[in-house]
Amino acid sequence: MPCGEFDLIRRYFTDRQKSRRDVIKSIGDDCALLKPINDQLLAVSTDTLVCGVHFFKDIPPHALGFKSLAVNLSDLAAMGATPSWVSLALTLPEIDEEWVSEFSDGFFKAADYYDIELIGGDMSSGPLSITLTVQGQVSQEQQLLRDGAQIGDWICVTGNLGDSALALESLYGRVDLPDDDRAALLKKHYYPTPRLLAGQKLRTIASSAIDLSDGLASDLTHIANQSNCMAVIDIDALPLSEALLRNTTHEQALKLALTGGEDYELCFTVSPQALGSVQSALKHTNTPFVCIGQMQHGEGISFQSNNKALDIDFKGFEHF
Repeated sequence: MPCGEFDLIRRYFTDRQKSRRDVIKSIGDDCALLKPINDQLLAVSTDTLVCGVHFFKDIPPHALGFKSLAVNLSDLAAMGATPSWVSLALTLPEIDEEWVSEFSDGFFKAADYYDIELIGGDMSSGPLSITLTVQGQVSQEQQLLRDGAQIGDWICVTGNLGDSALALESLYGRVDLPDDDRAALLKKHYYPTPRLLAGQKLRTIASSAIDLSDGLASDLTHIANQSNCMAVIDIDALPLSEALLRNTTHEQALKLALTGGEDYELCFTVSPQALGSVQSALKHTNTPFVCIGQMQHGEGISFQSNNKALDIDFKGFEHF
């Protein structure tokens, strides 16, 4: 029997989760009804993933389902917000129940793990694309923003940079990786870890934050511009994995770390006096981080090595 839009929604997206207490009405009506916590701000982020632009047509649907939600949750992490609700608009070129089943399994694996409830959305026919709107909650006094960095603040990043970009190079066929390294790097690319707990810990300590989606060079520039500072990066301090260094030249590794994008780590600034508090807070979330530079007088972003300025111009991903 043919399966239509509403059958797909009912089979693969309805009644898949235990309802949160703050969801009064979920999927099945014209609107969802939600009850935010008193005195909390709503943090809302919308993102669209388009086949051929953000992912390959042959990406495993389970990975696509997981990643589509995880990358949006990374925006909430950068604000220090706690995830609450998500809506999903899925555009499909044709009905493929096996594909939808695997996609929804990956989506709900992320949703259940990070305690965010699907509250509605839309399904339509057309070129494959996914649009999500995630909503979280954060205290009025504790949200992280991009415009709070101060002269003298340390610049820090969580995790390693460039691994996802190297995996993408492998998918393009531009680099040949050993099987073990390729599997590990593809896992990072397909199943990113949004730093939600780290963001929640940092919201009372860090002066600014952003998630790394388009590459450190581009994303950190947003903090610098909005904070009226210059971000000075010591490229020798960038956290590069052994897998990245094994399979690239040092120059290639730096370029992937600075411009590759899709790391979904946090870049944040913190005063020298608060650095010890960051070390203690992130230790409790098992989140590694390193200091990679400092905010100084000026504008934009610059790079140095061995305390000498470098004449390089790295830029991350832009759509236009």
